[in-house]
Amino acid sequence: MKRLVILLIGVVLAAQVYAQQASQKNEEKAEGPQITFAESTHDFGDIEQGTKVNYVFEFENSGTEPLILSNVLTTCGCTATSWPREPIAPGEGGEIAVSFNSSGKMGKQNKVVTVVSNAVNSQERVKIITNVLPKKEAQ
Repeated sequence: MKRLVILLIGVVLAAQVYAQQASQKNEEKAEGPQITFAESTHDFGDIEQGTKVNYVFEFENSGTEPLILSNVLTTCGCTATSWPREPIAPGEGGEIAVSFNSSGKMGKQNKVVTVVSNAVNSQERVKIITNVLPKKEAQ
């Protein structure tokens, strides 16, 4: 019985040491560039059909080397982007402007924007959400 108790105590202590080491590794800065967004989703709420809305996603290079965005992909032609083409130094930030044109759209819209870069997390995604309501008739 004593052996079993000693064995269990040893297993618990080993698990705690392993968990603490893993936690310390996660807290260290990533080697190489890393993109970190302040917000990954923006909800415009209800908008009227035909409305154009814009949002700017802010990001930071939280890595140790310059970050280079190579492409920013959208899911359809109703969504357009503008993004920096020059390298972003470690600790510096940038912006990705996203525009959505609701012409011809109805109901819940969930548009994903994929950011392709040289970062350790090379394909990050941000998204915009809205609910497109029918256009109001002029009275």
